[in-house]
Amino acid sequence: MPYPVSIMVTPALANRNRLTTAVRLILAIPHIVLVGGATIGLGLSSGDGKTTASSQGGLLGAVAFFLAVVSWFTIVIAGAHLPGIRQFTLFYMRWRVRALAYMMLLTDPYPPFGDGEYPASLEVVDPSGPRDRLTVAVRLILGIPHFIALFFVLLAWLLATIIAWFSIVFTGAYPQGLYEFGVGALRWMLRVEAYMLLLVDEYPPFSLT
Repeated sequence: MPYPVSIMVTPALANRNRLTTAVRLILAIPHIVLVGGATIGLGLSSGDGKTTASSQGGLLGAVAFFLAVVSWFTIVIAGAHLPGIRQFTLFYMRWRVRALAYMMLLTDPYPPFGDGEYPASLEVVDPSGPRDRLTVAVRLILGIPHFIALFFVLLAWLLATIIAWFSIVFTGAYPQGLYEFGVGALRWMLRVEAYMLLLVDEYPPFSLT
């Protein structure tokens, strides 16, 4: 069965905008502040010998993380994901996929602030049955294998994107193999984020496709 979180990016390999690519990180700063950069938006950080949850998804990501904590209680206790919380989290995730596609050099148009048409999009299928309270209760533990895998995936993506940056700036083209890997890394990362933010209960695949 297809995973209930799908990420679509319209391919953009040739005739890329060299100027905006050259200064992409500067242009993306407002979005980075609001919805974060290309890191796992809800992960684990270690400090003072303790392991805690941390949000790395910008200001809106911090709100989404707080609401996920609230949802943890409502789902575990009552089996319900409050509609208002779910809608805000979906809004944040839709904004984040557009901003990330821009930051990761997968697209050239400047992303809208909020919802709007864009060549990168995210869709989440609402759970059709009762929520899985057990997996929600231990969601942070279940996510650890993905956090570890994504550390290496995003490290490889960073190296690939540096190569792609030079390729676009000097030739105007994004190498196809590197582009497909970047889209795959984005897809994997956002599936895990959706899982950790309690939008879905199905365990994410260890896959770039």
